[in-house]
This record gives sequence, C-alpha cells and structure tokens, in this order.
Amino acid sequence: MNKISDNQTLDLFEPSEPSLKNWLHKDGTVNYHGVIFSVKTANACYQQLLNTIPWQHDQAAIYGKRIITKRKVAWYGSKPFKYSYSNTKKTALSWTPLLKQLKEKTEIVTGEVYNSCLLNLYHNGCEGMAWHSDNEKNLKPLGAIASLTFGAERVFSFKHKTSHETISLILQHGSLLVMKNETQKYWFHRLPSTTQTHLPRINLTFRTMI
Repeated sequence: MNKISDNQTLDLFEPSEPSLKNWLHKDGTVNYHGVIFSVKTANACYQQLLNTIPWQHDQAAIYGKRIITKRKVAWYGSKPFKYSYSNTKKTALSWTPLLKQLKEKTEIVTGEVYNSCLLNLYHNGCEGMAWHSDNEKNLKPLGAIASLTFGAERVFSFKHKTSHETISLILQHGSLLVMKNETQKYWFHRLPSTTQTHLPRINLTFRTMI
C-alpha cells in the first residue's frame, strides 16, 4: 500500500455516488454509501492511520472485572471531550490533519456535522465487537454516527432489540456507513469475529458530543 508524508494533502474530495437505501425497514435509518475513496487514497489513509495514531488497548469493566481488549482504540475531537463507555473514560486528542480531512469529507457526503471520532484497530478477523448500542448520555440524541472502514472487508450486523431479527452487510475498504435517527434506540450492532481474514481493519466512527 502507498505511504504518504505527514504534510501531504490527500485528494479526499473525489466524486461519489451515495446510495440512500435504508437497510433497516423500521425503527431507524442505516445508509451504506459504499466506497467513497479511490483505492490509492484509501490505501494511503490506511497506512498513515496505522502508523501514526497512538493506538492503545481498550478497557472494559464486566461484572466488576477489568478487561483489556486485543482491539486498540484512539479518541479525537474538536475539544478535549470526555467520553465514558463500558465504565471507562477517555479524553479526546486534537484532530490530526488527516482526521480533519476525513471528517470534512464525511460531513460533505452525509450532510451531517461531527465533532469527535472514536477509532478502532482490529488486528485480524479474530478481533470483533459484541452486540451493543452507541447510546451514551453524552452523545447527541438521535444523532448520526458515520463509520469509515480502511483495510480488511468485514461483515457488520444489526439485531432488533425486540423482534431479534438480524440484518448484515459487508463493509468495504474505503467505504462509509451511517447510522442515524432511532437506530441506537431500537437496534444493536456488532462486528462478528471471523477466521476468513488475517488482515487489519481500521474503523473511524465520527459522532457528535453534547
């Protein structure tokens, strides 16, 4: 994959053809815009994020026991926002030039405004995320969460909280998915583990803190 220097400006504003299909037939909205970057740009973003973000293992408190995850994370924002989830608290770092460009590109495509981003690094398919909702109190109610994928393609799934029906799709390298409206209230989502890929995936979830 291509490498870029820290001061190089990426061509992030290539034309895209967003698909506005709602993957949820009720109680929320999920739009998958598909691939919004060229392969060259997506590869360059992947390499720079992988090598320059100060990744750290995530932590979670489960039944009073502190768990260190294999997955690594980073938290950025327009201000030093405090973000609490799974009984852990993080303070946002300032945007890097690349993250700011990616935020602006995502805002143009989605028509939304974001002020923070939680980044996840999954080293291989064995690392994933269990069923959960992003409904923390310090997130904008019914706000949009935009998810960029760089690296390995992975299945992403939704499960309705009452009917338990599930919907799955594949998130491609350089693609954008948006969850908004009542999605977090009525649906869980997860990244299931798989033995089909041994490559890393980087996930950027842009969101709005209040």
